[in-house]
Amino acid sequence: MTSDFASIAVIGGSGLYSMPDLTDTREIPVETPFGQPSAPIIVGTLEGKRVAFLARHGIGHTLAPSEVPYRANIFALKKIGVERVISISACGSLRPEYAPGNIVIPDQLFDHTTGRARSFFGNGLVGHISVANPYCEDLSRLLVKAVTNAGAAVHSGGSFITIEGPRFSTRAESNLYRTWGMSIIGMTACPEAFLAREAEMCYSTMAHVTDYDVWHVDEQPVSVEMVIQTLNKNTHTAQKAIRNLVASLPASRACDCGDSLATALITDRKKVPPETISSLKPLIGKYLS
Repeated sequence: MTSDFASIAVIGGSGLYSMPDLTDTREIPVETPFGQPSAPIIVGTLEGKRVAFLARHGIGHTLAPSEVPYRANIFALKKIGVERVISISACGSLRPEYAPGNIVIPDQLFDHTTGRARSFFGNGLVGHISVANPYCEDLSRLLVKAVTNAGAAVHSGGSFITIEGPRFSTRAESNLYRTWGMSIIGMTACPEAFLAREAEMCYSTMAHVTDYDVWHVDEQPVSVEMVIQTLNKNTHTAQKAIRNLVASLPASRACDCGDSLATALITDRKKVPPETISSLKPLIGKYLS
């Protein structure tokens, strides 16, 4: 019998799971306290492992970056057993050496968004999660190797700034981000990465460079057409890298991501409302029952 559970998830475009090696696929509807996820979760077998795929912007790209239900997406994946998340996203380059068509596996994040729900906690339960290193180092190292073996030009490390969108940057903004030391720019990494850490998941990003944002005066400013063209070209590479990664993942995790909440929950257990404990049980059940 095909399982509805998966320990690995890929969040990105709906075209990512159109790969011939993915078999025994099922569409899994999942309810969460934070509403419906962006799209039904597709679970299938890849390299002998159950893998979940979730279209971040919905089927047909109907959700703007600030409309993506990030909490519902991560919570839904947690409910079906996901421990490791690979984010596939487009990004603009803020460094000349990160050229369009390259792939970046960043190691740092800068949240420059303004209007998004950033945490599962609240409603009587306070948690302060550590995100000094927001990406799982173990998973990112394996992802770099998987992308390299897929034949892509890959850069390991870099700071990924997330802006609110949906508009692209002005030249003044883009040049300011460069002075801040940012490497790449996008609209969806935050709060997704932080929510994954609260859910005790390993999280890493395969960022596809589509353009030089607008700072590079010798290049055309970023456009939707430019983004789509590069993503379409890189779909095969992304699929191959995903297969490589899934095949290489060890059964158990050696990192600390699975215990992220062990020292994060500060509220007196007797003061936490029962309904909050009940609604967040998939996240906090092993700490509060």
